[in-house]
Amino acid sequence: MKKAAIFASGSGSNFQAIVNAVKAGKLYAEIALLVCDREDAYVLERARREGIPAFSFNPKNYENKAAFENEILEELKEREIGWIFLAGYMRLIGETLLKAYPNRIVNLHPSILPSFPGKNAIGQAFEAGVKLTGLTIHFVDEGMDTGPIIAQTSIDIKESDTLESLTERVHETEHSFFPYVLQQLLDDKIKVVPK
Repeated sequence: MKKAAIFASGSGSNFQAIVNAVKAGKLYAEIALLVCDREDAYVLERARREGIPAFSFNPKNYENKAAFENEILEELKEREIGWIFLAGYMRLIGETLLKAYPNRIVNLHPSILPSFPGKNAIGQAFEAGVKLTGLTIHFVDEGMDTGPIIAQTSIDIKESDTLESLTERVHETEHSFFPYVLQQLLDDKIKVVPK
């Protein structure tokens, strides 16, 4: 069974969806670590309840990104982590982790990239008045949401949608789509040509 770490910064609903998929036998992986860059994030409570070890840190306590990523890397090596799943981790991955995990860091982004990269993608799509948004799962590179695309799915934006209702539907889709694609990836059923 492949060992993975989940990186998250907030409430952790996608962390929970991945853990639930593992428990339901829909995702054949061992979630061996949570990495969180906010020491007050609710995802840490979720990990505690699930019995999953967590490494949390405050980036401001480090000289630079390489310093905290080296500490993360030690945690990953200690647990023999093979994959990193970014589930609402609001920080760009740096060279230290990219070199250690080439084409094994996977991000979920709530838009159909290359449209609406970066923060607040759902809000960006809603404000732009587009009729369609969706989700992109992609490998992580040094850019912001620029890595090779693994899979995408679309979500209609209805005339009756508010930002809140759209956000809710996007999150609902994330919770099923992300674990499904991760399993396809771990099973080598999806072939992505790195850039």
